[in-house]
Amino acid sequence: MPLKPDRKWNHAATSTADAAIPQREVRPKQELLEIVDQYDNTSVNEHLEFLRDPYLRRYAPANGPNVMVSNKEEDINLQSVDLRQRLDPEVSEAIQKLEEIVLLKLRRPATTDLDEVFDRYLALPEPRASHMTARLRHQLLAVLGMTERKDSKSMLRYFSVVTDVKNSGFPLTLFEWNTAMSFASRYVGRSTEVEVEAALHLWREMEQVAGVRASEVTFNILFDVSSKAGKFTLAEMIYQEMITRGFQFNRYHHVSLIHYFGLKRDTSGMRAAYKEMVESGEVIDSVVLNSIISGFLASGEEPSAERVYEKMKISARGISAIPDRNYSMQKNITKILMMFARVGKKHPDMRPNFQKTALISPDLQTYRLLINHYGPRLGDLSKVAQFLDEMKLFEVQLHGAIFLALFKAFGKHGSAGSDWSAARLVSVFNAFLDALDSGTEGLYISTWMAMAILGAFARFSSRDQMLDIYETLRSRWNLDTVNSQFMMDFLQRLMRQDVYLWQRRIKLSGGRE
Repeated sequence: MPLKPDRKWNHAATSTADAAIPQREVRPKQELLEIVDQYDNTSVNEHLEFLRDPYLRRYAPANGPNVMVSNKEEDINLQSVDLRQRLDPEVSEAIQKLEEIVLLKLRRPATTDLDEVFDRYLALPEPRASHMTARLRHQLLAVLGMTERKDSKSMLRYFSVVTDVKNSGFPLTLFEWNTAMSFASRYVGRSTEVEVEAALHLWREMEQVAGVRASEVTFNILFDVSSKAGKFTLAEMIYQEMITRGFQFNRYHHVSLIHYFGLKRDTSGMRAAYKEMVESGEVIDSVVLNSIISGFLASGEEPSAERVYEKMKISARGISAIPDRNYSMQKNITKILMMFARVGKKHPDMRPNFQKTALISPDLQTYRLLINHYGPRLGDLSKVAQFLDEMKLFEVQLHGAIFLALFKAFGKHGSAGSDWSAARLVSVFNAFLDALDSGTEGLYISTWMAMAILGAFARFSSRDQMLDIYETLRSRWNLDTVNSQFMMDFLQRLMRQDVYLWQRRIKLSGGRE
């Protein structure tokens, strides 16, 4: 059967300032390919073709649907506020305060809270967007998009300003449309058909109403949300539309394609996508390898995932200290790696030097994936203990996500006489409280964390003990009225279950944990 030739993609990237990175041994392409255990000598296009025709009956595909996007011209150069216009003194003062806090947030992101920025915006009289210059409008939207955790609150905050801007007749830039699309698709932990439809609606409005042509970033967002929501046919259509428009592949697209095959449980396709990324000249780092590990674990190929992890550990041994990658640092690292890929395409002899600057050592996300798989899913305490010890060895900072996985594991596998015992649960809970009281970064009490903790203790504790645990959490948690009522309802449902009465009888009869 004749096979289609492999496509060779070009790779676009954005530039940024270089950073001082310790020099290490150059990793040739073959060494990067050997990180993944085996390949099936197939291309990404072959796997996509197989998914479109899973039985390979070789029937000619039906015509269409051919997605046609309007290219309508729109006059978006609307006038902004006339700076010579005399405003009410109170309005002028409110605008000045807003401008000051927006500029401060842009210059020093960590010093200003977004709630405070939004409150300054709400202090403007309606229509609020009409009182701001175009520069301030765009700066405000850029600031409101600077959030590490996209949730319903940050999404509503951003869309509130977007709605005001649109209702006032002012245009949005391509970056602002993409940010809105990202909020609409990623404000929940698990994407569904609702988020897919919201993203598609914004795409149609952007191109057909506002006349703003989509970019490669737009298609990457659409492909990502479609894949995560399980809309694989739609994801393939978006992928083909991106190719039809001639967009150049970059780092984001390659990683999204690896993640796509991982969600499909197609590890052969995932290997092909990784191989294509290496051969295209993109820089491989921990983010890429974490995506590989995630796909292997989801597909039940634990040995392959552990092989990649072992390769990452070997790389970490030559590093004195692995830097903590916070949100801002990770964004800057990604920009640098994309710049390296772009320069490496023009100067192939420089690619090995670029690859040696990338860290492929285990990071927080690596251990988050492994502990969530071997803990809550498999209940393998010995493996979880190994990963926790190696986190400490490689100086990876403990994070709330690790504690959440541990409490979920106790809630699912905990019982008297098992490895997930009450004594170990108490030890983990005390460690959590100590880290919380010491102000560990990335550690806080949320409804998800509290529910996991209470669910874990519900396997062992009496009603009075459960109330004591909840009071311990509540004393360290600034609960609002809504969340307080939600947690009380959850706690009452837990304590009504018959399992607690049974466990209490076991304890009273002299049963041992």
